[in-house]
Amino acid sequence: MAKLTWGMIGGGEGSQIGPAHRLGAGLDGLFDFAAGALDHRAAEGIDYGQRLGLGERAYGSWQEMLAGESAREDRVDLVTIATPNATHFEITKAFLEKGFNVLCEKPMTMTVEEGEEIVRIAERSGTICAVNYGYSGYSLVRHMRAMVARGDLGKVRLVNAEFAHGHHADAADADNPRVRWRYDPAQAGVSAQFADCGIHALHMASFVTGQEVTRLSADTVSCLEARVLEDDAMVSFRMDGGAVGRLWTSSVAIGRQHGLGIQVFGETGGLRWSQEHPNQLYHMPLGGRLQVIERGEANLSPEADRTSRVTIGHAEGMPLAFANIYKDLAEAISARKDGREMDPAANLYPRAADGLRSMAAVYAVAASGQQEGKWLDARPPMFR
Repeated sequence: MAKLTWGMIGGGEGSQIGPAHRLGAGLDGLFDFAAGALDHRAAEGIDYGQRLGLGERAYGSWQEMLAGESAREDRVDLVTIATPNATHFEITKAFLEKGFNVLCEKPMTMTVEEGEEIVRIAERSGTICAVNYGYSGYSLVRHMRAMVARGDLGKVRLVNAEFAHGHHADAADADNPRVRWRYDPAQAGVSAQFADCGIHALHMASFVTGQEVTRLSADTVSCLEARVLEDDAMVSFRMDGGAVGRLWTSSVAIGRQHGLGIQVFGETGGLRWSQEHPNQLYHMPLGGRLQVIERGEANLSPEADRTSRVTIGHAEGMPLAFANIYKDLAEAISARKDGREMDPAANLYPRAADGLRSMAAVYAVAASGQQEGKWLDARPPMFR
């Protein structure tokens, strides 16, 4: 596989997410970091990009990067968009229309209509548009998916997903600008905690089970009364393969740190996994004994094997999960360039359609919460 080039928009100095992307993209030596518009402040973005080795391809704005890279014969093979949420649609659309492959941070868009437009543009342009549900890159999450797909649990009956933390529980932080914007409809849209964290749990439920959410009912609440948008939500949902789902997400659960986890229960067994303990997957066969599956052990699935890098017993964390998304995308881009079929064990990166489904669920949760839990269609109109 020939080495590819990669560029980034956002994720500048001091960014929370930027280092994880740079580590993930570079980990396997599949991408060279070649271009970037890393800050909305042009001078700071250029300076930081040059310190990272980008030279003349450190741009002052995404518009400059789009123009500069479009004019190059060696333009980047993939662009990651890690800017504030409200800018994702405009930048993603612009790069897709110029034929660039894109990995966009979630949420992909701010509205369902924008999401449908992105899906159509990606289909029309023949480009890859991926969305960074990076937790789906964990090796044992992929092994869960493989176990469900091959029937190890029988038919899936129940899914329980969580993403709860307590980092916004202090009322004294109500005016902290790093927190306040998340609960401001003008900046965050129709949802706060569900759109920020809940969609990760919902995507994981679909990713692991291979089923999509069709209907949902939501109980949303602002535990801090000054907040307009929710800081806690309990969502019940139904999936197109017959599974029943429950999802809890919260930013006021004091004592919870990251809190992303999933349990899947089928006719003949159950599985349990937590992001804070990613090296262990718990499997209980019907009538059997609890089994602990360790990341890196022998005889796992191809999906797990290709995404496990260090020996058993050593921790793998979030940047390595992100690296698996980049590893998938490198295989997808290279297969297209080479005119071959891609490795099916790599064909797991989240698509624009996943980003669209998440946004439709965000709007359904917000509407259901305002209607005392009324059951609503969670599908985007183009998929109904």
